Amino acid sequence: MRVGSGARRPPGGRGAGHRVRPRFRLVALPHAGGWPSAFRSWWQVLPEDVECVVAQLPGRGARINEPLVNRVEPMVDALVRGLAELEPLPYAVIGHSFGSVLGYELTRALEEKGLPPTVLAVSARQPPCFPSEPPFAHLRTDEELLEHLMDMGGMAPGLMHRADLVGPSLRAIRADLEAMETYVRPRSGTRVPILALGAVDDPVVIGDRMHLWTLETSGGFDHRTFTGGHFYLYTPANAAAVAALLLPSDAAAPFPAAPPQAPPGLHAGHR
Repeated sequence: MRVGSGARRPPGGRGAGHRVRPRFRLVALPHAGGWPSAFRSWWQVLPEDVECVVAQLPGRGARINEPLVNRVEPMVDALVRGLAELEPLPYAVIGHSFGSVLGYELTRALEEKGLPPTVLAVSARQPPCFPSEPPFAHLRTDEELLEHLMDMGGMAPGLMHRADLVGPSLRAIRADLEAMETYVRPRSGTRVPILALGAVDDPVVIGDRMHLWTLETSGGFDHRTFTGGHFYLYTPANAAAVAALLLPSDAAAPFPAAPPQAPPGLHAGHR
């Protein structure tokens, strides 16, 4: 799913023309600067009757030439419009790092419309009661930001001196970081249950703060930890473990095989 559009990845299947009607949807929001492909491991482990749509924000992928957005509110407004174009289904929301901020505000917005998700999963991001403080990452130089990304495990060292490759990504990352670091906690939370997720070896997030996401909901709350660094959520084993916590118990059995390569411009769908 693109922001403001319902572009979707074709369904996988066990033969030509095979299609399973989805009965549950997972709305996924990747990290700062993240593309829909960040959740490719999830397409491999989700049941075939679960649709996965992944937000693609402006300034990356098929939207590389669109103006960047550096505030949370317009991003969420566009996400709400994009989801409204899709067939109604029960759904869960999961956000990773910056995506947790978007996921929280998206959940609140949809709840106000009477369309809340069954659960909100927030991953690798401290709760809004701990606002970002200076020095802000989005104000760092390109070199400083690249070093920060390498320390987090989000950038290969070989790309440090490839401005032609990393320039567009850095601009998108910087815009998302600015949106996250200027975000202000709302006066009211949500009634949707929250599942807080993190890695014990995350070099960025203070793990002891994750359980305080319970302050943001009057519904149920759970907190689970994993290993794998800041980007632990994208490994297949962790994806499968988290998916099992989010999906209804009557979901179909997972496909054993990985889905086919997504055609260009299509970024979400069944898996």
